[in-house]
Amino acid sequence: MNNLDWFADARYGMFIHYGLYSIVGHGEWAFNREAIPVDEYRSLKDRFTAENFDPTALCDLAVRGGMRYINLTTMHHDGFRLYDTKLSDFKSTLSPARRDLVAELVSAARERGLRVALYHSLNNWIDKPDSVDALESPASYEQFIASTFARIEELVRLFNPIDVLWYDGWWPFNAQKWQGERMNDMVRKIQPHILFNGRNGLPGDFGTPEQHLSAPKPWRPFEGCVTLNGNWGFHSGDHDWKSPWQVIEMLATCAQNRGNLLLNIGPRGDGAVPEESVRIIEAVGAWLKTNGEAIFDTDFFTFDLQEKGSHRGDWHHHGPITARGNHLYLLLRKWPGPKFAIGGLGATPRAASLLGTGRRVAFSVEGSRVVFSGLPAEPVDVLCTVLKLEFDCPPTMYLTGGLREPRIPHPHYDPCPSDIAH
Repeated sequence: MNNLDWFADARYGMFIHYGLYSIVGHGEWAFNREAIPVDEYRSLKDRFTAENFDPTALCDLAVRGGMRYINLTTMHHDGFRLYDTKLSDFKSTLSPARRDLVAELVSAARERGLRVALYHSLNNWIDKPDSVDALESPASYEQFIASTFARIEELVRLFNPIDVLWYDGWWPFNAQKWQGERMNDMVRKIQPHILFNGRNGLPGDFGTPEQHLSAPKPWRPFEGCVTLNGNWGFHSGDHDWKSPWQVIEMLATCAQNRGNLLLNIGPRGDGAVPEESVRIIEAVGAWLKTNGEAIFDTDFFTFDLQEKGSHRGDWHHHGPITARGNHLYLLLRKWPGPKFAIGGLGATPRAASLLGTGRRVAFSVEGSRVVFSGLPAEPVDVLCTVLKLEFDCPPTMYLTGGLREPRIPHPHYDPCPSDIAH
C-alpha cells in the first residue's frame, strides 16, 4: 500500500479545533471577527489550563466512533502553539497547562493505530511582521516567509513521522508567493512519506472541500471537512448539532465517491468535549460496527445528472446506495415497510439480506422490477437499516426521468445544466 492508498481508503477521520479561542467561546475566528486587541488576546494564555483536554480519551472516542485517523490544530491563525516550540513563548508549555498537547495526542493516536494528520496555519495574526505587513512591504514579506518556513520545519522535525501535513490560513498569497514548491520540498526531505493537502496554493495530494462533500473533477482522493454544528472552534451559543443520521448520510456520500469525511469537534476552553459531540460520534460508531461494510472499502457508485457516461450508480427515494465488489447496499433511512421494489438494476440479485442480522429477505422479479417482501414492519436499526444485495458481477443501476430507458441517446435526468448539482 503506497502513502496515498491508505488515505483513499480511510473514509472517516476526526478533526479537533482547540486553542485560546476555545476560552473565548465564540468560534475559532474570534480574535479577527471581534477585533480583540492583541494584548487582551495574548493574556488568554494565562487562563489556558487545558485541564480537561484528554488525548487518550479523544483517541478512544475516535476509535469507538469508527474513525481511522485524527487531525489536531497545532496552531490556528491566532498564532498560539499547542506544542513546545523554540520559536515563540506564545505556546501551551508556557501557559498554566504546562503541556505539549500535540505530543500527547500524537502518542495516544499511534498507540491506538490511528493515522496522524497535523493542521498548521500559514497565516499568523500574533507574530510580527504578520501577513498584512508581508503584503505591504517586501522586507516584511521576506521575514514573514522565513518565519513561516521555520515554524513548519520545526513542526515536522518535532513530530516525525506523521502521515499528513494539513496547511490552512493561506491568505493573502498564492502558491508562488507562499513558495509552495520549496515549502513541500523542504518537508519531504524530512518526511519523504508525508501527504499534503492543497492549502498552500498547490493542488496537494488530495482535495479538501470544506463544509460540503463534492468530489473533485476530475476525481482524485479527497477529504470533505465538516463541522458537527456550525463552528470549528467551540462556540457556547451554537447548538445546531447534526444528527447521527446526517453524519451517516455524509459517510454514504463519501463512500459513493471514494472520499473521506473529516468530522470536526471543538472542545471547550478547558478541553472538555461537548457532550453532544460525544453522543453523536458514539451513535455513529455503534452503527458502523454493524453496518460499516456499506461504508468502508467501497467502490464508486455515482451518477451524472445530464449524461449516462461510464457511471454505474443512481439514487433511490428510501435512502442512499453504496457498492462494494459484487454487492449493493441500500441504506433504508426511510423505512419502506414490509414490501418495496427497486427498478433499473443491471442484473438480478442472487441474494438479499439485512446487515447486522443476516436475515434473508425474499424477493421476486417482475419484469424490470425486483420486489422485496416479508420485511419487518419496523426498521431493524433505528438509525438506518441496510439491505445488502449480492450479484454475480459488480452491480449497476440506471433509471431516467421517463418510465423506461429510451432506445436512442438521451439525457439522464436533466436536459439542461442542472441547478441541483453543487
